[in-house]
Amino acid sequence: MSAPSHAPESEEQAEQDDVVNVTAQARKARGDSENRSLRQIAWQRLRKDKVAMISGIVVVLLILAAIFAPLLTKWFGYPPTLFHQDLIHPDTGLPYKDPNLPPPSDGSMPTENLDPWGGMSADHLLGVEPITGRDLFSRIVYGARISLLVAFLSTVVCVVLGTVLGIIAGYKGGWIDTVISRAMDVFLAFPLMLFAIALVGVIPEGILGLTGNGLRIGVIVFIIGFFNWPYVARIVRGQTLSLREREFVEAARSLGAGNRHILFREILPNLVTPIIVYSTLLIPTNILFEAALSFLGVGINPPTPSWGKMLSDAVRVAENAPYFVIFPGLAIFITVLAFNLFGDGLRDAFDPKTSD
Repeated sequence: MSAPSHAPESEEQAEQDDVVNVTAQARKARGDSENRSLRQIAWQRLRKDKVAMISGIVVVLLILAAIFAPLLTKWFGYPPTLFHQDLIHPDTGLPYKDPNLPPPSDGSMPTENLDPWGGMSADHLLGVEPITGRDLFSRIVYGARISLLVAFLSTVVCVVLGTVLGIIAGYKGGWIDTVISRAMDVFLAFPLMLFAIALVGVIPEGILGLTGNGLRIGVIVFIIGFFNWPYVARIVRGQTLSLREREFVEAARSLGAGNRHILFREILPNLVTPIIVYSTLLIPTNILFEAALSFLGVGINPPTPSWGKMLSDAVRVAENAPYFVIFPGLAIFITVLAFNLFGDGLRDAFDPKTSD
């Protein structure tokens, strides 16, 4: 008769055990979340963002392709400056199925002999350029070197200048902040494209020991980096104005730390995240700027491949060889899109308002 009296107690004890287990699991999950660093939390958020992860993989592949361009062209193509006139019809300058077939006697375009794939084959994966017959795949891969090199170097110059001036303006305040802020306004109002076109054309050869494309790359990097630093400086200045009032800065100041220590040991580490995020969004802008200069003829000198120069050359034959426009344009589109999406993913991952 005693068994029924113990049944409710057993059920009640089981319910209490379940509550205890759930509470313990919640505390453990909360403790794990509290023990994770900002980088660990950001990495977990970034891994959940499939678009950002795919874009990051594309960015890595583009960088690897640029680094190993000689090896890729050795395996899948030819040197980017090697002409293949045997694939180009001597009268039309376009790739043909049979380059030795003479054009019609009336001088019209022999469209029936025109290669609709632009000379694509196992030897030329993306076809060949009109007129020159150079391998299009090799030139796009080598063009990635120029675009990424200019974009990364100019971004470094821009970030270094913007970070130093922005953190000084935000921390010092007063007349120093006023001078730097007014300088930002002046640089932001500067007609950068017109200045770049004018400067690239008048810089003498041999300055600082640079000649040819080395000089062109140096000038473009200087122009982009030196005149775009206010964008970074404004972000850094705003963050510094908030950080300089935080407790850890006051604690360092009370312990006798100097301004240099506070700026570069206390405040700067807390600015790394927004700087990295903005840098990933600045790189595609610099890629487009370099492509625009090359398109206008004041960028990289031929025969060195450049995506902008390839687009400029393609305009003349776009009606009969549209593929020549598509491939370099697609290379710019994919690169810029990948960097932008990856930058957006980083920004969302490091945003403290974003939920796990």
